[in-house]
Amino acid sequence: MKVGMIGLGAMGMGMAKNLAKAGFLTAVYNRNFTKAEKFKTEFGIPAYQTPAELATVVDVVLLCVSADQDVLEIINTIADSIKPGTIVVDMSTVSSKTAIQAAALLNNKQADFLDAPVSGGVEGAKNGTLAMMLGGNYQAFEKVQPVLEAMTSRIIYMGESGSGQGTKAVNQIMAAGINQAVTEALAFAEAQGLPMEKVIDVISGGAAGNWFLEHRGKTMTQGIFKPGFKMTLHQKDLKICRDMATQNGSRIPLTEKTIANYEKLIAEGFGDEDISALYRSKRS
Repeated sequence: MKVGMIGLGAMGMGMAKNLAKAGFLTAVYNRNFTKAEKFKTEFGIPAYQTPAELATVVDVVLLCVSADQDVLEIINTIADSIKPGTIVVDMSTVSSKTAIQAAALLNNKQADFLDAPVSGGVEGAKNGTLAMMLGGNYQAFEKVQPVLEAMTSRIIYMGESGSGQGTKAVNQIMAAGINQAVTEALAFAEAQGLPMEKVIDVISGGAAGNWFLEHRGKTMTQGIFKPGFKMTLHQKDLKICRDMATQNGSRIPLTEKTIANYEKLIAEGFGDEDISALYRSKRS
């Protein structure tokens, strides 16, 4: 099974490296072609000038790009050159509506589309420990499961097209709430003059412990906000969640608050920092 990767950004690069090491990857494409050429030099994987060219030589196309428009642009680009029976797996974070639209476009070409967003951050992409939530045709999922397992530690099939992205929206809303709780609590601890490393160590081992506190707590209290997960990207995802909530009648006030907090920090020039930079706005 020949696999091509489109998108070698912060997440895509880690995924691609794990695929190459597992012997699956046979083609790469990146908008910044220099990055694709460097990958070719390191791993000996052919780099293609366009997504359409890549789609002609593989059985599975993996996408990891930034936004809904990017996904649809690539799907439209490869639709004319893709081979019948090809499986396209999109690991970007976009709306359920976009996933359903992409699936319909490829169905007309006798190709399958799986929406398969991931969680676990840059560390998870690098270490092959991502959690993947997947929607689309189950038989197509079974065919590509060995490929996806090279990048993940957990894959859960969620149902029909769009359900993977719907689940990722749940994840992003929850991440916003955790970010609010952790940054607020640690700012409260700092205001008391408590020893911050000890606070983080003891709470991480109790009922309030969580991944974000364990992996970002000490860095944020030291004023270190390296990505991680850029605030601008989480902001983009939360706006997708807001649109989906409007469509289904849900109320997500904590997400609305986080969007507003991020907008202020982004305007102040902190958008490329990790989302733990929300700590800046919590400190007295």
